[in-house]
Amino acid sequence: MTGPVEEFEGVRLQKVLANAGVASRRVCEQYIVEGRIRVNGDVVTELGRRIDPASDLVDVDGTAIQLDATKRYVMLNKPTGVVSSMKDEHGRPDLRRFTKDWDERLYNVGRLDAETSGLLVLTNDGELAHVLAHPSFGVTKVYIAKVSGRVTAQTIARLTKGIVLEDGPIAADKARLLDASGDTSLVELTLHSGRNRIVRRMMAEVGHPVVELVRRQFGPLHLGTLPAGRARELTTVERGALLTVARQAGPGQSPPSADDEADS
Repeated sequence: MTGPVEEFEGVRLQKVLANAGVASRRVCEQYIVEGRIRVNGDVVTELGRRIDPASDLVDVDGTAIQLDATKRYVMLNKPTGVVSSMKDEHGRPDLRRFTKDWDERLYNVGRLDAETSGLLVLTNDGELAHVLAHPSFGVTKVYIAKVSGRVTAQTIARLTKGIVLEDGPIAADKARLLDASGDTSLVELTLHSGRNRIVRRMMAEVGHPVVELVRRQFGPLHLGTLPAGRARELTTVERGALLTVARQAGPGQSPPSADDEADS
């Protein structure tokens, strides 16, 4: 009788939080008493509260907590010369070499073209991947582009005001000039578009073809000091930030098409 009853009643909230790596059980109990924990959107202050980790949504101070231990979230600093595919049909270097440390089958969220380096998310969480990749959810990406020529303030204004490409108009969410010296310039672009090679096409349209391109930020994730060609699991804080984005997008959204997932 004990097993089925325990399963039906669920697991104590502080135990679930401790198992998820939030803090020690005692500290989690303090969080509960302080009203910092919500279950399915409702603040919980009772230490005896039990939940179902498989279905209940929990957040701490507004940041979502991942309770499913089978989900993996990995940040990769993709080097140039690697295609964003788990198995390239043309035999080019692909992403498989970066997933060997994990038993789960991981997939890339969106794509970076072979000549673009930078932050790529690998996961086995399909629902989260759909939200992050689809431009309709407005998840922003920040790129640093080294471009030919000296970029002016007028050019930066054009990028944010909007330009017209062959597949329609596009405007950067933000754009700023980081450096303009010699024959090249460094431009930071923030976009939520998922259109194919969009950064390269935008910069070419305003007369400054891309020489080098790196994605430094994807939603709440920052590349930081992760070296090119290295991958690591997201921290508890980073996972929470990603899950918070996904939950705010809301359920019932259709998955993106392959074209929607193309980048840079």
